[in-house]
Amino acid sequence: MKSPMTITEQCVVALTWTLKDTLGEELDVLDEPVEFFVGGTDLLAKIEEVLQGHAAGDTVDLHLEPQDAFGDYDDRLLFLEPRHLFPENIEEGMGFEGLPEGCNPGAPKDRLYFVSDIYPDHVVLDANHPLAGMALRISLKVHAVREAQESEVGRGSLGTGFFRMQVDSSDDADTTGADLPPGGTRTLH
Repeated sequence: MKSPMTITEQCVVALTWTLKDTLGEELDVLDEPVEFFVGGTDLLAKIEEVLQGHAAGDTVDLHLEPQDAFGDYDDRLLFLEPRHLFPENIEEGMGFEGLPEGCNPGAPKDRLYFVSDIYPDHVVLDANHPLAGMALRISLKVHAVREAQESEVGRGSLGTGFFRMQVDSSDDADTTGADLPPGGTRTLH
């Protein structure tokens, strides 16, 4: 009988998870298994490290300090921009890939920005990850492990990044939600 494949440096793993803050408040739940490439950019380094050697059916509980998750909160990534540059129906929590034309030219172009406050003449946009500065607890369940295909290894991603904030600028990438949690756009509270 062949022993089950374990997670190694370059493989594909199907996971579900429950993500909570340190007070136990649920931040995100991934109910249906989603595949991630291990050894690329899909998962946080600390998650990949802890998953090594695990197989389908295993569960892993992990505590992540901000430096192992989404970094410390950086107030230099807050931008006050003119209200008229944004859609009329703008709401707090909405995300934008980069800032509209006419906004601060010094703002990084390859980031996701979330609307944090709306005033009559201005909008405050935050390029920090919504979970920046937070210690997190994550319970992971491994549903399947398989060898990565050559094309997956070459890309280093399945396009299902773990709450990534960088916008993928490659021409063939589908960036409509690929940089947000699997399952589409979510507003984190």
